[in-house]
Amino acid sequence: MRRTVARPARENTAPPAPPAQDRPEAEPAAAPAAAAVPEPALRTEFAFELPRGYVDAQGTVHREGTMRLSTARDELLPLRDARVMENPAYLSVVLLGRVITRLGTLSSVHDGTVEGMFASDLAFLQDFYRQINAEGHTRATVACPHCSEPFEVELGGSRLGES
Repeated sequence: MRRTVARPARENTAPPAPPAQDRPEAEPAAAPAAAAVPEPALRTEFAFELPRGYVDAQGTVHREGTMRLSTARDELLPLRDARVMENPAYLSVVLLGRVITRLGTLSSVHDGTVEGMFASDLAFLQDFYRQINAEGHTRATVACPHCSEPFEVELGGSRLGES
């Protein structure tokens, strides 16, 4: 068993603080250099316009639509699809059918809709999918050098072949 010996408390060797009237004025807290800029909300849906357009059973052409960001589930579930297991090229059709949220006035968009698209529209959507999911969108918010007003610019082309 260990015994401890009581020791006397240490004396404070620091000099006493000067009286309040003798203290130098405290410097005011520095103001922040720049006002905090609120971070923009995450954008999860992106508008697009098909080069040719999807023609439905009634002959209506649908060109304008929206695509949402893909989730891990969107990319994993099609891998279990029998059509994809039989033909891996079918993966993009199933995947696009999951992430396109609107196309013209269609009530729903699914892989059957994507199957009926022209090849040029399918290629456009595959490229658009890559832009928004892997590389991010191609727009940037900038400020006018003269008036400091913010606005968006397109950094890359929105159609195949544009840069």
